[in-house]
Amino acid sequence: MVRATHDLVVVGAGIVGLAVAREWLLRRPADSVVVLEREPGPAQHQSGHNSGVIHGGIYYQPGSLKASLCVEGARLMYDYCEQHGVAYERCGKLIVAVSHDELPRLDALEARGHANAVPGLRRVGADEIAEIEPNAIGVQALHAPNTGIVDYPGVARELVTELAALGAQVRFGTDVTAIDGTADAVVHTGAGPVRAARVIACAGLWSDRLARRAGAPRDPQIVPFRGAYLGLKPTARPRLNGMVYPVPNPDLPFLGVHITKHIDGAVTLGPTAMMVAARDGYSLRRWRWKDAWETVTWPGTWHVAHRYWRVGIDELQMAASRRAFVAAAARYLPGLTLADLDGSSHAGVRAQAVGRDGTLVDDFVISRTGAASHVRNAPSPAATSALALARELVDRVTA
Repeated sequence: MVRATHDLVVVGAGIVGLAVAREWLLRRPADSVVVLEREPGPAQHQSGHNSGVIHGGIYYQPGSLKASLCVEGARLMYDYCEQHGVAYERCGKLIVAVSHDELPRLDALEARGHANAVPGLRRVGADEIAEIEPNAIGVQALHAPNTGIVDYPGVARELVTELAALGAQVRFGTDVTAIDGTADAVVHTGAGPVRAARVIACAGLWSDRLARRAGAPRDPQIVPFRGAYLGLKPTARPRLNGMVYPVPNPDLPFLGVHITKHIDGAVTLGPTAMMVAARDGYSLRRWRWKDAWETVTWPGTWHVAHRYWRVGIDELQMAASRRAFVAAAARYLPGLTLADLDGSSHAGVRAQAVGRDGTLVDDFVISRTGAASHVRNAPSPAATSALALARELVDRVTA
């Protein structure tokens, strides 16, 4: 027996899924909308385990979805937080080149940032670096004053509250096992099937599995990368005013170990980016055979390992040695030592789509199988972009 009929079912109560449900109801307030989430609450994975940064849109290829949706999404996120009383701070960040060898890459980032119309982005020299972040050093840097920090779990909780007021159902503890997108869609759950005219799956770390079960190809596949963070002791004078980032490797979608203050006042180093054997591998001890098997049998995994083995060694060193972890950040925040760590740590897992040829997919990927749409790749800056990405998804489904 089919339990219910809805105009829209959203799979996943991360920040993107919740934003999609909200966007749909703002346009179609009379529709029946339900969000299905297997966890007991919202934002349990990528949305609640990230750096808490509202990104500016500097890093992304001009013309890509990430470029356009990040800049617009940041504006919408600030507005949403202001209107709904969610804690945020527009504290700005520096991307610091610590040697002249890094300046060509900084040039390329600056060009991208201006092409993407990142608000207020400008180049600064060593003296201005010291004025903006007195404890940082560098040859030159990009200053992005519109970059900020936010309580993303707080945003997700507010979205749940708003959805209830709009008449949506948000069902936690409901595991979605498959989606049949032919004609009207049927979403199969552990509690029975749910029928809907449309389905939008925002399943994050498990997005590729649901897409495959709905008839989509395996390519690209999610490969989990664990990002670890280490906490720093509080100091009498603030260690930093905003955030300090290194100049990233342009061949990788990861931003390198950076120093970030958070909305609760904590300061962390991180994240790393190490391939792990579980899609929920928040602990290095966690191993899931199905996750590990899918990763090692995917040809793209071996292409990535062959191409970036030196990077992999660096990641293993940081996983094994806090000294190596701290040294990565001390390049641009000199004087940082093991004694500055407060002993705390946490981790997130990035749902990184990897192509069969080893391409680390560096844009949002949206596909469709009948009445079901799937977000196949939505790592950072998906949280920043959530409200704009929701508009994009609803536009595509209702076109």
